[in-house]
Amino acid sequence: MHFAMPPRKTSRPPPYAPRNQSALPIPPALKNLLRGGKLRTALVGILGFLTLIWLLRRTGRDAGANIPKVAVGSGPPVVIVTTIDPRADAAWAAKIRKNREDYAKKHGYLTFFPESDNYPLNMSPRTWAKVPALRHAMTLYPGSTFFWYLDSAALIMNPSIDLESHILKPSRLEELMITNEPVVPPDSVIKTFGNLKGDRIDFIVTQDKEGLVPTSIIVRNGDWAKYFLDAWFDPIYRSYNFQKAESHALEHIVQWHGTILAKLALIPQNLLNSYATGPFNPKFGKYKEADLVANFPGCARDKPDCAAEQQPFFDILDRGDD
Repeated sequence: MHFAMPPRKTSRPPPYAPRNQSALPIPPALKNLLRGGKLRTALVGILGFLTLIWLLRRTGRDAGANIPKVAVGSGPPVVIVTTIDPRADAAWAAKIRKNREDYAKKHGYLTFFPESDNYPLNMSPRTWAKVPALRHAMTLYPGSTFFWYLDSAALIMNPSIDLESHILKPSRLEELMITNEPVVPPDSVIKTFGNLKGDRIDFIVTQDKEGLVPTSIIVRNGDWAKYFLDAWFDPIYRSYNFQKAESHALEHIVQWHGTILAKLALIPQNLLNSYATGPFNPKFGKYKEADLVANFPGCARDKPDCAAEQQPFFDILDRGDD
């Protein structure tokens, strides 16, 4: 059997043939870099650059870690938030502020009065502003536990009532919650949960004759509250042109998002949002003496303030101060 012989090397190779042929040609600039001490200099430079980046990132993290974080519950327990229309009568607006400030001072609470035009909503300033106002207040007062949004169309009529014993204490809240109730009366198939604990509630709201009303609501500070307010303020919902703007958007997300309904407590209207006028809840929505709040839900619909309708109630408050 014969085997093929390997090819014989030529005894006369080309005089300038390279010793080793590389599959990938090396650019001349890189060859110059690799000669002598240039490689060492390049490696030192690269290593120094990476070390600098690492030090800067670590310094940034350490600096952030040294910023004190405010624990929820370390500040005043309640912040009252009311948006004011800048076109409203200045004297009336001053009365609204004083109404909240007197109540807050009595119970060790805080107040926050942003103008509704502070937030570029590209829509009527009388709608939607309450949502970013609450988010704004949480940023300014991160140590507070509860944020009570109270519409400027409402007055605090019984300053002796403190929110903690009146509503917020978990055992009290469990007594007050209306369970297995249609979210949108009278026959919504989505109903409030019946097995919630008071200490797990993060959102307290009432219901008038027509549905949920966000003109007097309480939100507990925390990650869930931020998620809830962001979801409520989603541009998609704001673009839907709901007939009642943020009110109908609230009903929508409550019915379609179980994570929101599971944190919601529906309480009797007269505990937080009694109506002096308007479509009050027939069971317990009409304002009566000694109720915490008197609300005038329709008065600001066509004008920037409720001065005329509220004046008799201001007179009652003034007599109580005498």
